[in-house]
This record gives sequence, C-alpha cells and structure tokens, in this order.
Amino acid sequence: MLKSINVFGEKLKTCCENPKTGFFRDGCCNTSKQDYGMHTVCILATEDFLTFSKSVGNDLSTPNPTFNFKGLKPGDKWCLCALRWKQALENNVAPPVFLDSTHYRTLEVLDLSDLQKYAFN
Repeated sequence: MLKSINVFGEKLKTCCENPKTGFFRDGCCNTSKQDYGMHTVCILATEDFLTFSKSVGNDLSTPNPTFNFKGLKPGDKWCLCALRWKQALENNVAPPVFLDSTHYRTLEVLDLSDLQKYAFN
C-alpha cells in the first residue's frame, strides 16, 4: 500500500465505513500498484453522477450480491476511480469531493484546482 496521504500532504481521512469503500474495502481511498483503477477520489454520490456512470458502463447503483455490494444511492460517500471522476467532470456531472479523504495519487490524473471547485468540505 502506498502512503496514506491526502491531496494536501496530510494524513488521509476515512471516506466511508457504510458502505465500506476503497480498493481495500478499508473505508479509505488508499491505493497500491495493484489498484489499476486508482480508486482514490472520495465523492458524495449524486443522482446525476450515478445515472451518468451507469450510462458509461459503470453501474454503481445496482446491488451486486456476489461482491456484497448493496449499490450506491445519492448521498452515499464512495472512493471513485480518478479517471471516472475526470470523465464525469468533462461531462458536467462531477460529484462533490472530500479533499481530506482523497489520496494524493489523484493529482497524477487531476488538477487540484479542478478538485477544489467541487470540494464538499
């Protein structure tokens, strides 16, 4: 696992415990070399974003019992792939972001200024 540091260079805060999120399902947007999707952006799911994500092949709202996944609903927090957030941004449906819970590796893909425009906290 890579250092648990957020985009401000501080200790990464928990994103969400219910539903349990993150690549490691540890509640944090931690990452590693095995996390090819880079699940590093802590978001607040919105209806517009969930609809968009489903339309591009990433259905986050439908339960998937195989993976003990109950599905997201608007208002849930979730560790999202950095490139998916960028795609949502480009399509004007980027969900709000919790910067203190967003891993610093996100900055390899996204500009901090873009993330700050959507900061929830």
